[in-house]
Amino acid sequence: MRVITSSAQIQPQSTSRIMMIRPVRFGFNAETAESNEFQQHSFALSTHGTAGDLAKEEFDLMIDQLKKAGVDLHVFDDNEDILRPDAVFSNNWVSFHQSGKVVLYPMMAENRRAERRLDIIERLKDDFKIEEIIDLSYFEEQGKFLEGTGSMVLDRRYKIAYACLSPRTHPDVLEAFADALGYEIVAFSASDENGKPVYHTNVIMCVGDVFAVVCLEAIKDPDERQMVRAALEETKKYIIEISFDQVRHFAGNMLMVRNNKSDKFLVMSTQAYDSLTSPQKQALSDYARILHTDLGVIEGNGGGSARCMMTEIHLPRK
Repeated sequence: MRVITSSAQIQPQSTSRIMMIRPVRFGFNAETAESNEFQQHSFALSTHGTAGDLAKEEFDLMIDQLKKAGVDLHVFDDNEDILRPDAVFSNNWVSFHQSGKVVLYPMMAENRRAERRLDIIERLKDDFKIEEIIDLSYFEEQGKFLEGTGSMVLDRRYKIAYACLSPRTHPDVLEAFADALGYEIVAFSASDENGKPVYHTNVIMCVGDVFAVVCLEAIKDPDERQMVRAALEETKKYIIEISFDQVRHFAGNMLMVRNNKSDKFLVMSTQAYDSLTSPQKQALSDYARILHTDLGVIEGNGGGSARCMMTEIHLPRK
């Protein structure tokens, strides 16, 4: 682990600028279900025919809440022309960095690769400086994947990428990301109660500026568990541990954001919020105001939650 210096404080961990994609053809994605234990097939059957409209309602309620909090939202609509059932989870195909770099990621499911939209990046150029687009999607030809800030949880302040290895998170692509962005990788294996690999790091982990929410019991190897703990402690994070049951309720899938007054908010779903204990809620409230909305249809069909729906824009403004 690198020695932390004062210069590391230059990069803020959170941003007030968030990109989101309003879903149009949202629904259960059979191509992703094999590696995503959070998708509920029985729930999908019960909401078949209504999931799309209900997901739009959930999305718009979340948008309203973020706007009222003063978060600067850049919302783009998906369209009917292409079937993109997971388009609402925009953080998997792109990330935006303070250096002006934009990274495009290799996606495991073929029907998710159409989510990469250069037209959105072109529109963002109107407001932000984009110096370079780093396209890692060529790894798809090798069967190697890295699904953005789902596969990685970034500590942007200290340039550390936490990543649990899975079919969607390959070490070779992690290395390419690290080389291009100057990040240190903290890679480990994580699995659920049944030994199934955790498909995305951001369902078991959230890193804020001075706190971290993490399911350490998912990291079965004691050396790897200690490695993750040590990295968090060295970067002066107060660790709030969550259980497997809380992970099942998306308590790991949260994101700290700011508004233009630098007020901090921790965004999660109502299901995640309800799963937290009173001491956990109090601890998190010491660091940020908690915002939560009901995302049950999106969670049950898509297997992702609030954090997956938000793509941070750390690009410099023009």
